[in-house]
Amino acid sequence: MIAKNHVATFLHMLLIAGILLVTYGCANNKDINHRALPIVMGLEKSGGGYKVYLLIPNMNQGTSDVRVVADAGQTINEIWDQISTNMETQVDLLHLKVIVFDRSLAEQGLKDSISSIMRARDISSKTIVAISEEKLGPLFERLQSSSAKSGMEIYNFFEKNAGWTPDVAQTRIWQVFRSLHSYTQDVAISIIKTGKTTTIASTGSAIIKNGKMVGKISTDETLLFNAYNGFSAQGRIEVMDHATVRILGQTLSHSCSAEGNRTALNSNIKLNVVIMETKGNASVEVIKQELEALLASRYQRLFRKLQSKEADILGLGQFCRRQIPRERLVHWRTDYYPKMKLNTHLQAVIQNEGLLKTKK
Repeated sequence: MIAKNHVATFLHMLLIAGILLVTYGCANNKDINHRALPIVMGLEKSGGGYKVYLLIPNMNQGTSDVRVVADAGQTINEIWDQISTNMETQVDLLHLKVIVFDRSLAEQGLKDSISSIMRARDISSKTIVAISEEKLGPLFERLQSSSAKSGMEIYNFFEKNAGWTPDVAQTRIWQVFRSLHSYTQDVAISIIKTGKTTTIASTGSAIIKNGKMVGKISTDETLLFNAYNGFSAQGRIEVMDHATVRILGQTLSHSCSAEGNRTALNSNIKLNVVIMETKGNASVEVIKQELEALLASRYQRLFRKLQSKEADILGLGQFCRRQIPRERLVHWRTDYYPKMKLNTHLQAVIQNEGLLKTKK
């Protein structure tokens, strides 16, 4: 009988403890109506510190408007605290989709900003990064005035299942952070501005070396960058004056050789394409040859441009790490990369001609 009383008492105490734990957990979780969930954050230099912009959707049902909240301070975390203090709701940055940096800040360097964001862990490392060609004030005004989907337009611009195209770089925070600590790989970040008739317009991509913007590539070169890094390259390419083709997919293989401080990389690129439009009476073989020659020359021009900046956004050094002593990898950008020879072998496979009548 005594044992049964002890068991009953223990179960009763266990039930009370469970109720207290659940109650405590619920007390720390705020209702979604009392939380601000920014979609986009902008970051620019302001005096000796920073200025932060937040694009925040209105969480009230039946509305799709957004508002812009901005504040300045000496550090990013200080500004977050100021905004949270002054707002009537709790700011939750874990749902942030895109971070836009001012171009002047990118040219000075993103190392401190990216490191602070990664260290704080308030923002997901998968958040997309972009650079604004213009001041952030007008950009966020456009995002606010043209918002029809709770501020998701800029995110859909970069989202693969929405409006993303392969001539737009899709770079995330963790990739930029990795490049800061990598000897053999840099990154490209998409450059945007307000469009004339659209919310956002792409102007190319920034070449980021050691966290600093050191140059720019065009949208056509960004397509090559995406294809080389294994991203879907389903984009249109004009082949001289004879045809327009669409890339359906690509297969890449690489082999590197090194002798002293000279390296050579053989890249085999196989492209599956479909002819979209023809001009004149050019044969399939002519279109195929011209496409291969055109892309090969574009890759060489892009490679020479990147070599002049000593920025390896194509990640060519990754293929040569085994051929270079580990203690020498720190000198990849200065001693090996500028002298590297890239041999690009392109093969175009025309899979489907549709209903077009072309000569063989």
